[in-house]
Amino acid sequence: MNQEIILLCLAAFGAGFIDAIVGGGGLLQTPATLLILPQYPVATLLGTVKIPSLAGTTIAAVKYAKQVKFNYKVLIACTLSAFIASFSGAFLVSKINNAQIKPIILVVLIAVALYTYFNKQFGVQQHKQQTMAKQITLAAIFGLIIGFYDGLIGPGTGSFLILVFIAALGFDFLGASAHAKIVNMGTNLAALLYFAYSGHILLQFAIPMAVFNVAGSFLGAKLALLKGNKFVRIFFLTVVFGTILRFAYDVFLKA
Repeated sequence: MNQEIILLCLAAFGAGFIDAIVGGGGLLQTPATLLILPQYPVATLLGTVKIPSLAGTTIAAVKYAKQVKFNYKVLIACTLSAFIASFSGAFLVSKINNAQIKPIILVVLIAVALYTYFNKQFGVQQHKQQTMAKQITLAAIFGLIIGFYDGLIGPGTGSFLILVFIAALGFDFLGASAHAKIVNMGTNLAALLYFAYSGHILLQFAIPMAVFNVAGSFLGAKLALLKGNKFVRIFFLTVVFGTILRFAYDVFLKA
């Protein structure tokens, strides 16, 4: 029991650190939890990790809010649509075969990594090319798509949100990361509400993990704000590459 908690807390700290900078902390925290606690149902473990994820994301969001100016109209549109979609995804998680979705995600991630690597100015500066109405519409549409993905599958949601805020809405990396944290709070909360309602949470593990996730998020957000856009860009590429490896393993090697 004690050894399990220690390992889970270490995974939660690393996940919080990664998530605060570029998202994707679930790629570390979720698989680690499934590996360390194989005796519990998958739905219960997915519900359990939502508590540390929500706690860490909230701390990072507060940290960013002190230094990054939010576009509240875009943020509200994206968060509300993502909240609704995430709840729906959590509800349908047991009825849809995730294996059919992962090959598509893998292709998208490879394209994202290549584009970000070769386009050196991607996300380094803010570029607003759409009207406010178009930004709000795009934010709501992508909020639905990514929110549903978070409730259904989860890992990598923060990275996808950052990508949308940069590529579709013209934000820089810091601004995108800050906005993504708020939206991710909404998706985590929605999924958590469903899992709590259906009794799929282990508080004895979720609470200590939340403490360490918060510590990692605080450190990660502080480092991102200190180092700036170029550092976040490099970190983003690293996490996307790790995400590609994870999904490639699931698609080609996992039985």
